[in-house]
Amino acid sequence: MTEPSGELCEQRILPIAREISELLREGRQVVLVSSGAVGLGRWALGLHTARLKDMAVKQACAAAGQGLLMAAYKRIFEEYDGKVAQVLLTEEDFSNWRRYSNLRRTMEKLIGFGVVPIVNENDTVSTAELEEKCEGRKVAFSDNDRLAALTMSGLEADALILLTNVPGLMQTKSGETETIGYIEQITPELRALAAGPSLDGRGGMTTKLEAAEIAMNCGGTAVIANGNDPGTLKKLFMGEKQGTVFAPGTRMKGKRRWIAFAAGVSGRVVVDGGAQHAITAKKASLLSSGVVRVEKQFGVMDVVSIVDMSGREFARGIANCASAEAFSQNSGEENFFSKSKNLVVFTRDNIVLLEAAS
Repeated sequence: MTEPSGELCEQRILPIAREISELLREGRQVVLVSSGAVGLGRWALGLHTARLKDMAVKQACAAAGQGLLMAAYKRIFEEYDGKVAQVLLTEEDFSNWRRYSNLRRTMEKLIGFGVVPIVNENDTVSTAELEEKCEGRKVAFSDNDRLAALTMSGLEADALILLTNVPGLMQTKSGETETIGYIEQITPELRALAAGPSLDGRGGMTTKLEAAEIAMNCGGTAVIANGNDPGTLKKLFMGEKQGTVFAPGTRMKGKRRWIAFAAGVSGRVVVDGGAQHAITAKKASLLSSGVVRVEKQFGVMDVVSIVDMSGREFARGIANCASAEAFSQNSGEENFFSKSKNLVVFTRDNIVLLEAAS
């Protein structure tokens, strides 16, 4: 969204705004997820030649740049009689079910008013994206590709369009590079084709594959296409072949989709083989008697990772009770928990199988 100097690249933004406005006139509903605040802030503060290592400086740049970004979008969309609204999000807006539900209602109201929500991660108060880029820390909410996919999931949208600076997911055959046009399943081989983060962006093709996979598992279509080519969006919605298209899978229901993809994991339990079979084959609830150990404590209504004896996560669930209530730790052995009551830790309706979602 920005030039190397940090200034806004209107040459890229103007065609996208024009095509979004055309889609709105056709009766479509559009949400735009956009980066650019930190880059614009660097430019505005005269820091575009400096390396930003200090977190507070990065957040200051985000604060200075976010207003500039929205002012630019407001001016550009007004040229096409469009209206925009700023929506700044943090990881907690997706990891808390109540906030997640409130977000959906607000976004639906904005869309109903004919407004284009401009979504971005709130870097001024949240460090998830910035720490990912600075320190290589793996977090659940770490780039705008994933943010776009989670926003799509929350709104149960039909399509996720990821605009980048390449034609799509590329592969080399017989010495020639070509775009993969259609993908029904994301395999380890496809992941190997994906590159790491770009020089100026926070993601890369890897994060776009992850975002596309979320969209597929939510029952939507995903596309990775070249945003530098004017007319890309128009061509896509006219049915013309553009970029890499990912086929939709089975649509999961809202709360189950939230457990699988959007929620932050607060706890972790290891279960025995019998409990694993009961959950995966019989769709049973998980009782405390099936838990071998608690590796990370959790509270009531927390989302918890459920792993097998080898440590592989195969399900997630919303806790029916706190770990301290269901288990009392024996001080003599670090990982042994006595189960004085055979409590239902996760009810079957609040368990999602990740194998079924992948």
